[in-house]
Amino acid sequence: MGHVDVGGVGYELPDGRVLLDDITFRVGDGAKVALVGANGSGKTTLTRIIAGDLKAHSGSISRSGGLGVMRQFVGSVRDSSTVRDLLLAVAPQPIQEAAAKLDKAELAMMEDETEKTQLKYAQAVSDWGEVGGYDAEVLWDVCTTAALGVPFDRCRWREVKTLSGGEQKRLVLEALLRGPDEVLILDEPDNYLDVPGKRWLEEQLGTSDKTVLYISHDRELLANTATRIVTVELGAAGNTAWTHGGGFATYHEARRHRFERFEELRKRWDEEHAKLRAQMLMYKQKAAYNSDMASRYRASQTRLRKFEEAGPPQALPREQKVSMRLTGGRTGKRAVVCTQLELTGLMKPFDLEVWYGERVAVLGSNGSGKSHFLRLLANGGSDPDVEHQPVGEVKIAPVAHTGNAKLGARVRPGWFAQTHEHPELVGRTLLEILHRGDDHREGMGRELASRKLDRYELAHAAEQTFDSLSGGQQARFQILLLELSGATLLLLDEPTDNLDVESAEALEDGLDAFDGTVLAVTHDRWFARGFDRYLVFGADGSVYEPDEPVWDEGRVERAR
Repeated sequence: MGHVDVGGVGYELPDGRVLLDDITFRVGDGAKVALVGANGSGKTTLTRIIAGDLKAHSGSISRSGGLGVMRQFVGSVRDSSTVRDLLLAVAPQPIQEAAAKLDKAELAMMEDETEKTQLKYAQAVSDWGEVGGYDAEVLWDVCTTAALGVPFDRCRWREVKTLSGGEQKRLVLEALLRGPDEVLILDEPDNYLDVPGKRWLEEQLGTSDKTVLYISHDRELLANTATRIVTVELGAAGNTAWTHGGGFATYHEARRHRFERFEELRKRWDEEHAKLRAQMLMYKQKAAYNSDMASRYRASQTRLRKFEEAGPPQALPREQKVSMRLTGGRTGKRAVVCTQLELTGLMKPFDLEVWYGERVAVLGSNGSGKSHFLRLLANGGSDPDVEHQPVGEVKIAPVAHTGNAKLGARVRPGWFAQTHEHPELVGRTLLEILHRGDDHREGMGRELASRKLDRYELAHAAEQTFDSLSGGQQARFQILLLELSGATLLLLDEPTDNLDVESAEALEDGLDAFDGTVLAVTHDRWFARGFDRYLVFGADGSVYEPDEPVWDEGRVERAR
């Protein structure tokens, strides 16, 4: 087993603002420690410092044991990398280096078969075996069979972007939890996982001997797995950390008592400060006409100065307040009508009518076609009229299907992308995006844009580019753009995945007030309880509507 010690870590953003200030905590041998806090508070930055991706500006990191890291955006890989590349990315460093050397030698053999090239290839093969490469391939075979249902040899060259987000996540988790590294850092490991996958993760964390530090906002996962909880708290001079030594069941009560103690200590400090100041002023007045009081006046000045130099107790951490004002608008009675709709290669034909104002949760296992269904509607359906064109500038890939999906009168779809894939926003600051507007959203001045961002707790990130934001900040900004777009049909693909608890509750409040129709793909058991209807994509390829949420649908049965 291994451990991680974080001692007095500080980190400043490029604009000079202090993001992290004197962060100190320990992840002991075999502990399962949850790292929680507001979106944008610096949780991912902190894990990147621990992993060695970033260098802290102050403090130190020490650890023992091999380190395995799951990055935040595993699940949203859309480049040309293969399954083998993904598994190599989370393998120990010697295996990564030996694989690169072997790949280079194989390419050289294709172009030149001289003895020198053959000897280099033979050496590369030997090095691959010595560092445990063949053992790693045996492990990867177990991982791909468990996560994808196929052996490694059949999927090693498959592009990762052809996997669903949940399949990408499960594959990396299998490799890390079964791998040799004793310390794991997992950034949002439950994102993209369906409920059976989350239950599997809870079981694995509960039985694993590995030391794990993980970021999560899933309250059920936290309750079932965390042995300690480290909170990154918002502060005016930089965010600090507080460690709760128990699990999630006692976390909120302990945090409430802590805040009460802060308030009481500050009240006592203020009272003592007022008392010392009043005493100093009294002696000052007396010393003006009685020289015997001069020494007492100087002594009272010294006491007040030392008291003020020591400073007040720790300030009460700032609590974020997110306010989402989704408006929408009246549409035709039938918002969505599907007739014998079949998503090619995914689900069997089904019929569906969604009425104006309904909230429909789309459930089912990963890879069943839920996101494809939302994307089809986001494009306006099978044969969209002009009024059904999606809001926003993002280009939505078409979805192969038969049958028909049609949107009702005055239904304008607004799409929340699970992967936060918005190439049109990359490299642009939040203020610039709001200032320029687009075809469906008017631009606005700096003051108004700042007020909008402030309601979403994004004012401090106004000059940051969209792609530099945390996952939760990107999610909140996507929702802000939907608010400003005039969408009357919200198509939300895992909207709570990266949102902290406060932001998720704000989204619920916003949806309650939204004048329109909502379809949301979700694996969030808590979030789904607020919906009217449940549309389940079943393991046998059927699409059906139960009276209550169904969370135990297995892998879709299809050729792989």
